[in-house]
Amino acid sequence: MLQLKGIAAASGISIGPAHKLGKEDLVAQKEEIRQEDIPLQIQLFEEALIKTRREIIDLQKRIATDMGQEEAEIFDAHLLVLEDRMLIEEVISRLKREQVCVAYIFSEVLKKYIEVFSKIEDEYLKERIADINDVGKRILRNLLGKERKGLSDLKERVIVVAHDLSPSDTAAMHKQSVSAFITDIGGKTSHTAIMAKSLEIPAVVGLEEATTKIRPGDILIVDGGMGIVIINPDDETLRTYRQEEEKLKGITQRFLTAKDLSAVTLDGEVIEVNANIEFPDEVPSVKLHGGEGIGLYRTEFFYMNRKDLPTEEEHYQAYKYVAEEMKPYPVIIRTLDLGGDKFLSQFEIPREMQPFLGWRAIRFCLARPDIFKLQLRAILRASVHGNLRLMYPMISGIEEIRQANKILDEAKDELKEKGIPFDDDLQVGVMIEVPSAAMTADILAQEADFFSIGTNDLIQYSLAVDRANEKVAYLYEPAHPAVLRLIKNVIDSGHAANINVGMCGEMAGEASLALILLGLGLDEFSLPPQVIPELKYLIRAITMEQAKNIAEEALKLSTGQEVETYAQNKLREILK
Repeated sequence: MLQLKGIAAASGISIGPAHKLGKEDLVAQKEEIRQEDIPLQIQLFEEALIKTRREIIDLQKRIATDMGQEEAEIFDAHLLVLEDRMLIEEVISRLKREQVCVAYIFSEVLKKYIEVFSKIEDEYLKERIADINDVGKRILRNLLGKERKGLSDLKERVIVVAHDLSPSDTAAMHKQSVSAFITDIGGKTSHTAIMAKSLEIPAVVGLEEATTKIRPGDILIVDGGMGIVIINPDDETLRTYRQEEEKLKGITQRFLTAKDLSAVTLDGEVIEVNANIEFPDEVPSVKLHGGEGIGLYRTEFFYMNRKDLPTEEEHYQAYKYVAEEMKPYPVIIRTLDLGGDKFLSQFEIPREMQPFLGWRAIRFCLARPDIFKLQLRAILRASVHGNLRLMYPMISGIEEIRQANKILDEAKDELKEKGIPFDDDLQVGVMIEVPSAAMTADILAQEADFFSIGTNDLIQYSLAVDRANEKVAYLYEPAHPAVLRLIKNVIDSGHAANINVGMCGEMAGEASLALILLGLGLDEFSLPPQVIPELKYLIRAITMEQAKNIAEEALKLSTGQEVETYAQNKLREILK
């Protein structure tokens, strides 16, 4: 028996045989061609690109249906690789110059691209190697006329073991055949972790040597909650974990009993439990899981996978649909949050050294009022169809709120001139995701109707941790005392100004930390739809007095690990 410790990526326990996913061997032989064969070779290349695009779009549609739009967007970067004119033109020019078959030429150009990206210092750009490699293999496979037998072909339930999993590999998983997966590399916010949560299967990443220690067929225990993998456990360990696995299944079923009930504490405090969505077609999932509203409606999808800009009517129809479907419950629409990891080709924005700290979100919108105002007009028009609210992302100071509101007032005036109705009392809030905003929340509360704390970025910026960099993933601690103190300041400042304070970051969906957030006075939780039943059950199992005591004790602790351990023990105690 051997135990490995990695990074907990998706909670749950799974026991089963190991299935090692080896590297695919795609070798293009160097074959000379004649001058007259070049047009045919170019045609083969174009057909391979078209076929690859079709495969990725089909995969995106399936992922969006099965898991959600956020997971499907992982493949946006793959589609951008297929549109890279420099890559395409280099392949064609070398083909004409060297007169060698296109499969070999493409494989050489692909190697060159990967080598160049691997030498770049910027961690974000380095991470694009996985996207280039994944889509490159798809193109090469189509050029060679080969079919890959992937994870979708598995006939028995297994635990997948790999050095890393490409987005395509992870997307091919089916719950009936893959019960868990583990990888040598990766972090909590890697695409593999995101996919695992959506598939609702346990996952441990960043194990470093899993592929060297594990043999095909080894019996594994994967504890996704603790980040532990046990290889060939003894009978007693196996028996203990089987009991724990059954217990967790029972707990999950227990959570589902609360999905259609109100989120009210044992002593009568009502809490809002809402959902995060990306696409209008996610609304049925929100209703199915008991969501009482939309706490975060991301709007970047309008700009994805297209070369033109979306029209005001496209925005309006989407917002109108969600407003009507969720009526009378609130729908908070976050204005355009491009930048960071979401730069789009149609804006011709150059890559930045620090994209997450650069020209993004409200900064981009204020610099492009034409694009910003179009979206604001659409939101205002849709506001008469339901309980819509508006929220600005990445606010760092009160001047940005004033500038944004000035453009909003201009949009209102334009609609009034045309006699188009809208809700003149539309609530306007801000996302608190920058430390400067958290520290000056009392000032921002003077001109905001509500706050929503975006913990994903707030933690990243507060702790100086690139959440996409696996080397420092261990430093990304939602329970860090500094993060808790910033959150407390935001909540206290909001309440002092009599405004509602919610949270739409991933921290809101962590059950143990939700106890602390509840005790700190958070008014509204917004989280992925599938997590809603668990949070509702938890809220209904505790008094507000208990939650306040837990929060007070947590604030006295010195490290994030101490807070995590304390909160998890309290969670077990409450859920018995």
